[in-house]
Amino acid sequence: MLSCLKNPHSKDTRQSLLTFQAITNSDASPATVGELGTWVFNQEAIRRALVEMIIIDELPFRFVEGPGFRKFILVACPRFKIPSRWTISRDINLIYEEERLKLKCVFRGNTQRVSITTDTWTSIQRINYMVVTAHFIDEEWKLKKKIISFVPITSHKGEAVAKVLETCLLDWGIRNVYSITVDNASSNDTAIGFLKKKLMSWGTSTVKGKYIHMRCIAHILNLVVQDGLKQCDSSVKRVREAVRYVRSSPARLKKFRDLAEWNGIEQKSSLCLDVPTRWNSTYLMLQSAIIYEKVFESLEESDTAYKSDLSDAVLTFLDWESVKSLVEILKCFYDMTIRISGSLYLEGL
Repeated sequence: MLSCLKNPHSKDTRQSLLTFQAITNSDASPATVGELGTWVFNQEAIRRALVEMIIIDELPFRFVEGPGFRKFILVACPRFKIPSRWTISRDINLIYEEERLKLKCVFRGNTQRVSITTDTWTSIQRINYMVVTAHFIDEEWKLKKKIISFVPITSHKGEAVAKVLETCLLDWGIRNVYSITVDNASSNDTAIGFLKKKLMSWGTSTVKGKYIHMRCIAHILNLVVQDGLKQCDSSVKRVREAVRYVRSSPARLKKFRDLAEWNGIEQKSSLCLDVPTRWNSTYLMLQSAIIYEKVFESLEESDTAYKSDLSDAVLTFLDWESVKSLVEILKCFYDMTIRISGSLYLEGL
């Protein structure tokens, strides 16, 4: 039985399959470059690759129990035993523990400085959460960003934030902290003041902790813009109501598009409704609405329901001029926010 080549269980005596693994190299020629090897069935290796795929693609654990995936495996690799969702969850937890231990060794074995960013928010279930991210440069001079804590906290007060952050640093063995970036809030002043004393007692602060407290520039820009939007609040509200009217039903939206085509406006971007608490979405709403200024004027003339529903909130010439000026100013803040919100370069820290 073991020597029969047609027996699928004779894996030790069967001939190996050839495989070709491509190598990505920016300096290589356009021709495909790779290396030739042999493939042998390995249940554990395939299972590990499956778990990593679920992590990378953020797939649900029940993905492995789907009929489509099971049919695919039956064709691609019939000998592979598909694990259950519970086995997948255990495997993912094991990988997490492995990677966590590796990262701990990096922090404890190297002496490079680590910059910390942290933020807190409240979920729709009224639960307070806090995330802590470590930024550092590894031995190969590559910028790294690792989330080292994501936990619920009792409140947004400075004492609670400071205790959670201190526990996180001690747990990971991080003492060489260069800076801690937080939102420009008074509660964070209390938290950083407490941590500054701790770092001073550990003897790991630089310049006596002068540059420990870094205020998030994105949050500062947000506060500046929110105050500026108050100056044009009435015009912004009128644009919002006009956009909401158009998007309230498919019939109205179709009529609006027909008017846009009649006015010779060919734009791929459509009207978008903002979230009032997020100024960047307000900017995008105003930017898209300006393109259709003539369409809104035509809608006012041809649609009696538009005027009756909005009544005093119908857009005027002064509203459009105010919004156009506002968009020009907001564009500078929007571009700057996009630039400093990255995480793969220094401005994002």
